[in-house]
Amino acid sequence: MQFTIGGIQKTSLLDYPDKISTIVFTQGCNFNCGYCHNPSLINFKSKNDISTDVFFDFLKKRQGKLDGVVITGGEPTIQKELKPFIREIKALGFLVKLDTNGSNPFVLRELFYEKLLDYVAMDIKSSLARYSEVVGININTDNIKESIHLIMKSNVAYEFRTTVLPKFVTLEDFDKIGLLINGAKKYFLQKFEVQSEINDNSLVNEQNYSDAQFKEIIAMMKKYVNYVELR
Repeated sequence: MQFTIGGIQKTSLLDYPDKISTIVFTQGCNFNCGYCHNPSLINFKSKNDISTDVFFDFLKKRQGKLDGVVITGGEPTIQKELKPFIREIKALGFLVKLDTNGSNPFVLRELFYEKLLDYVAMDIKSSLARYSEVVGININTDNIKESIHLIMKSNVAYEFRTTVLPKFVTLEDFDKIGLLINGAKKYFLQKFEVQSEINDNSLVNEQNYSDAQFKEIIAMMKKYVNYVELR
């Protein structure tokens, strides 16, 4: 199976809501976000750091101990064999959560159609007009809108989330995001924090919103989304 794994976190209590999971980090991303805290996963590699055989051997030993598998990245939907990879996970009895940037609604549609997903988390980078600026490449934002639509109509548990840095997401941008995901069930604000490494070190000294401003943003977003929380 040509599915490129960049890393594994064997146990997580945080990444799949109310579940004990293992995390698979896929190698390669079609975005180039400056605040990415997994920059080593952006460039695609033709060879696995961890083979799928090793991963599935591990999963078989964890049956009855883990609830699910979180597939994150990088961007999982650029993996050509994502569907067979998920099918094999599901065949072992695990739930599957997918983290995605929403750039490939065609893949999402197929995954929903085959009922391969149990939870989806999609990043909303900013207002659509600023998307290419934030992600570092020119993209078709119609794909972002289509992914949002598919997720909200899927009958699969989901959340939307935004990494917050004023340089990329202004108060006006948040209002536009609210209109974009109006009626969504869950929306999380993820405060930008400097990790051990980020893709663009020039962002290290960027100041974030104050606690009072975050409260204002949460109140604004609650006009559009049922549940809003700062992580």
